[in-house]
Amino acid sequence: MMSPREVVERWVERFNAVDADGLADLYHPDAVNHQVTQDPVEGREAIRAMFSGEFARADMTCIVEAIHEAGDTVALEWRDPLGLRGCGFFTVRDGRIAFQRGYWDKLSFLKMHGLPIE
Repeated sequence: MMSPREVVERWVERFNAVDADGLADLYHPDAVNHQVTQDPVEGREAIRAMFSGEFARADMTCIVEAIHEAGDTVALEWRDPLGLRGCGFFTVRDGRIAFQRGYWDKLSFLKMHGLPIE
């Protein structure tokens, strides 16, 4: 079984490969992904759909700045090639993500990608 840090490292690989199915496989069936700029997404299939939709909307890359592991919790500090920065917190249980919370500036993201302001 992968350590929590290894799960998050695999998450980054699959995110950068634009692999929504592979990402979803890293989550528990009843996992929650809460990007604080949006409503929480509950369940593996809903998380898969979220990633598919986001990948269709924008070209995204996660460049790791730091990964910190403490027990079953992993903090990921990241940036992207356009200068956006953020962080994510992952709770990993039994080798799968049970909960994820992400912090980033949605307005900057929308502007950088030429997307409509919501």
